[in-house]
Amino acid sequence: MWSFLWIPFLFSLSKELGLAKAQVPVLLPSQLGTSDSSSSKCTAPDPKINYRPVIGILSHPGDGASGRLSNASTASYIAASYVKFVESAGARVIPLIYNEPPDILFQKLDLVNGVLFTGGWAKSGLYYDVAERIFKKIIEKNDAGDHFPLYATCLGFELLTMIISKNKNILETFSAVDAASTLQFTENAVIEGTVFQRFPPDLLKKLSTDCLVMQNHKYGISPERLMENENLSSFFKILTTCTDEDDKVYVSTVHAYNYPVTAFQWHPEKNAFEWGLPMIPHSEDAIQVTQHAANFLVSEARKSLNRPPVQEVLDNLIYNYSPTFCGKAGRGFDEVYIFTQPSLAHL
Repeated sequence: MWSFLWIPFLFSLSKELGLAKAQVPVLLPSQLGTSDSSSSKCTAPDPKINYRPVIGILSHPGDGASGRLSNASTASYIAASYVKFVESAGARVIPLIYNEPPDILFQKLDLVNGVLFTGGWAKSGLYYDVAERIFKKIIEKNDAGDHFPLYATCLGFELLTMIISKNKNILETFSAVDAASTLQFTENAVIEGTVFQRFPPDLLKKLSTDCLVMQNHKYGISPERLMENENLSSFFKILTTCTDEDDKVYVSTVHAYNYPVTAFQWHPEKNAFEWGLPMIPHSEDAIQVTQHAANFLVSEARKSLNRPPVQEVLDNLIYNYSPTFCGKAGRGFDEVYIFTQPSLAHL
């Protein structure tokens, strides 16, 4: 009888020993005997790296809440999620207010180390013209030797497609409003030097199998149409595609061959910082997607040679403005920065 009582005890003991072997302890350098007191000094900063990068974010017409917060005809906004996205990776933000006097806007462009085009709806008029001028200036900066990145999200993707193709009618319609999706990497996609280069292998795999990215758009471009346009196909390489609710395939991530320009037809900023739409992914993996995307933008901005005067940067940072909580006003953004320009009609 006693011999039978030993059986469950031995089984439990062997199970615990097996678990102990499976859990490899994490040892500190001092516990491994490899610590070196001479190496405890901090290394000198690399003079080629900008440790205080600043990103310019282009404002979008309106108040971000269909006039519920401001119905001023000169109002524009930046969703706070884009600001938090940049700050989470270690950079600060200067707002590029699209309808401020051009000389002021482009003075601000000389204070930053990269630019972010946000989502939205405006594809014509002054907003389009300003985005086009900023894009051309970014290309000029890179051609002159300054590594100056651009991130373009959703509407930003669409604007670049129109600007680079030189065709304002090139976009197609898709059904991808308030939808979570996977990202499908193109065959033989090369991710070195792109936003995906530092994603862990397991997260790259999950991007193809789990709905970790947020889609919220009605327009885009198919891989076939992009490749048919010589201007687009020579400027961008396609990294990922997505499929909309009607099983139509559209380009979802592109990276420029010769410039630090990345465009997303999805929203890397929303996973961690927006809560107003029900299909925004909020899993730990989805948050990692947001963080890795932000880290890449800022890592690219740190390569910028631009070192603007400190006081001019401070005078123009978004910290000079206050965000407005609009989450209670209905669907849309949780917080926005609203900018109201004085009317220029009398000038």
